[in-house]
Amino acid sequence: MGEAAAATASDYKALVCIFLLGGNDHANTVVPYDDANYDRYHRIRGGGPGVHASELAIARDALAATVLRPRAALPGGKVYALHPNMPEMAGLFNAGRAAVLLNVGPLIMPTTRRDFADRSIPLPPKLFSHNDQVSVWQSSSPEGATVGWGGRIGDLALASNRNALFTCISVAGNSVLLAGQSAVQYQLTPSGAIPVNPIANDVFGSGNAVSDALRTLVTRPRTDAMEAAYNTILARGIAAESTVTAALAGVTLGTVFPGGNPLAAQLGLVARIIAARDTLGTKRQVFFVSMGGFDTHDFQLGKHGQLLEQLSAAVAAFQDAMTRLGVADQVTAFTASDFGRTLNFNYGGTDHGWGAHHFVVGAAVRGAAFYGTAPELSVGNTDAPEDQGHAGQGRLIPTTSVDQFAATLGRWLGASDGQISEIVPNLRNFGASAGRPDYPADLGFLSA
Repeated sequence: MGEAAAATASDYKALVCIFLLGGNDHANTVVPYDDANYDRYHRIRGGGPGVHASELAIARDALAATVLRPRAALPGGKVYALHPNMPEMAGLFNAGRAAVLLNVGPLIMPTTRRDFADRSIPLPPKLFSHNDQVSVWQSSSPEGATVGWGGRIGDLALASNRNALFTCISVAGNSVLLAGQSAVQYQLTPSGAIPVNPIANDVFGSGNAVSDALRTLVTRPRTDAMEAAYNTILARGIAAESTVTAALAGVTLGTVFPGGNPLAAQLGLVARIIAARDTLGTKRQVFFVSMGGFDTHDFQLGKHGQLLEQLSAAVAAFQDAMTRLGVADQVTAFTASDFGRTLNFNYGGTDHGWGAHHFVVGAAVRGAAFYGTAPELSVGNTDAPEDQGHAGQGRLIPTTSVDQFAATLGRWLGASDGQISEIVPNLRNFGASAGRPDYPADLGFLSA
């Protein structure tokens, strides 16, 4: 199946997952801006009617420079702005290089408030748990999962790449998203490939004597199964480090990534790897980067704004690098997070939620557009229409599933409909074939 998918991969394409660890507060990221909805948002988040900042709400006049201008207006006159610290991301959206996916989250099947309250249908396991929901987002299973949907996409792409090890690459440590049945995630740091220092460097002035002896010890064939496996993996890592380091030595980016920004450092390394794609012999890749700090139970206004400022600046720099490299329409970046957060606030912060808004960025994105359903702003627990999309305290029940999101990305990278059903098995519960055309199997935010 992987060889069949790879047979048509003569061009280059890559996905870049930007994971916001801790659960990003979507309501202060993509902020209601039209009069009626801003007033509801402001009241719920600790203030009365008006434009002044409240306990947690952002002042409306601070949002004027980041108002989003979609190609088609949202129903009901809804208007959104981004956090005022995200002018670069708002610029990408308004220029047609980014889109917003509204109310995305893990679902087994379409779910209503009554379904959630009655537990009458299967629900994602261990909702509201950080470690489990990170894993569910990336693999459809709670903590302990060994294969993720990015890795499954990578499985299909292995034969496209001269060195299969460079198919799935993480610059943020171990990630189940990139673990495939066959694909192995290759981990880097923002500084580049990770060497075995005593092999890569002179040890105690011995010249090559110690490093050569160590290399022999840790790479030669062994009869013991454990020793043989260890040496095989270490030999692969040593060879890969040499290959990557040599490939990156010939790369100079025209883009200056902002300093003091950990996410920018990670995306800068991803950009350099993409620039070296011909040297590395890669045609299809999936990358993972992340930033932490989004578990904002207190002091959210200050902390969250700083994080979003870094996110916006880093993504803009990355998009500029892709444009300069001539692959802006071949690389698609997207955000993900453990979960959204409650619309209710407490002690200057928010609690764990479920659905959230996310970004997709790239020249292949059908941008300046919203995809999915804009939620009503409510924290009630009644049978009123405005309360039906919430699971208490303003926790959004997703109206777009991670499976729909992943399927759309996977198809763009080249997976067939049959292969997509292997990548995200829950997709069978969505789309026209499942009798739910209101939950399309392809969200349509990417051009071919």
